[in-house]
Amino acid sequence: MSQPWSPGSWRSRPIQQQPRYADEAAVERALARVKGLPPLVAPGEIDALRQQLARAARGEAFVLHGGDCAERFVDCAPEPIEAKLKILLQMSLVLTWGARIPVVRVGRLAGQYAKPRSSDTEVVGGVTLPSYRGDHVNGIEPTAAAREPDPERLVAAYFHSAATLNYARALLDGGFADLHKPHHWNLGFVRSATHRAEYEALVARILDALAFVELAGVRSAAFETVDLYSSHEGLLLAYEEAQTTERDGRYYNTGAHMLWIGERTRELDHAHVEYFRGVENPVGVKLGPTAAPDDVLRLLDVLAPDDAPGRVTLITRLGAGRVDAALPPLVEAVRASGRTVVWSCDPMHGNTTKTADGTKTREVDRVLAELRDTLAVHDRLGTTLGGVHFELTGED
Repeated sequence: MSQPWSPGSWRSRPIQQQPRYADEAAVERALARVKGLPPLVAPGEIDALRQQLARAARGEAFVLHGGDCAERFVDCAPEPIEAKLKILLQMSLVLTWGARIPVVRVGRLAGQYAKPRSSDTEVVGGVTLPSYRGDHVNGIEPTAAAREPDPERLVAAYFHSAATLNYARALLDGGFADLHKPHHWNLGFVRSATHRAEYEALVARILDALAFVELAGVRSAAFETVDLYSSHEGLLLAYEEAQTTERDGRYYNTGAHMLWIGERTRELDHAHVEYFRGVENPVGVKLGPTAAPDDVLRLLDVLAPDDAPGRVTLITRLGAGRVDAALPPLVEAVRASGRTVVWSCDPMHGNTTKTADGTKTREVDRVLAELRDTLAVHDRLGTTLGGVHFELTGED
């Protein structure tokens, strides 16, 4: 029998990837302020996303999940937000037309300000400094002062999330996603003439089909706007707790529609799993090449004991060349258990390499190889790949 849950029950569990603040009293003041601020999303919107994800689990929809690796406060501005929406809209348009399936759009935006790190310190210019953990925690500037975790950034993250979400909603409500105007989504840095021509041809076909449908008397608001849901990795649990509210006996994290547990924080008896087992939000779980079938089944027992469709999305991030060995045992175990999940593929994180100067990068060929191999495994086993999870940007 599981232990009683509360928004703060995670505090009794081991925890990883948390910043060490010098002034805990300042942290508590910042969290109290966040807790007193309005919700960023509504419980009804969270429930609606779960219904959409349940469709994806049944193969009736496809999840496009994408956005920045880590958002920056400085990018909370019209052009960067518009660019991210443009690329999500373009990708979803291509998917919907090509696969003939509804697309559920989930952005890594309006809250993706924290990032896990493999080490507490890093060397910059020969100087050892605390690692940059995202604007939610500290500054990216390579100085000791900037790298000191700052409690005020907890409040700043809330307001930047609110501003981003508000502008995204305003754009979509104002016709930004109108299917009659897909040319507005063009991205200036797409230099490939071939790719641009292919996209323009697709747009022309869609507009032609849309004109025919409307001549036949069909009018729909669905042609003029789309749903877009927000998400981020639920890393800083004190912040997530501060945004947890109770509604009719159920607890919701109203800081985002969807959250996910990272590869580094999915230990069964640790704090992150404990926190997420109690909230109603759909939860993603990143699964790397070390994930074992029994571990996945135990995670599902904890996170979705009632096997509610749309509750859990399993996001595999195995790396090109590892899919054929690592993925089938996971899929077969979940299928044999009778569990209902959304299978998603993150072809980015398992294919990260460093250049000679230390810059992290991903080769497109390896990204595509992992995606192709993942699709092939699901096809062979008779299961459905219900989504993709990309780090992407609308900038050059």
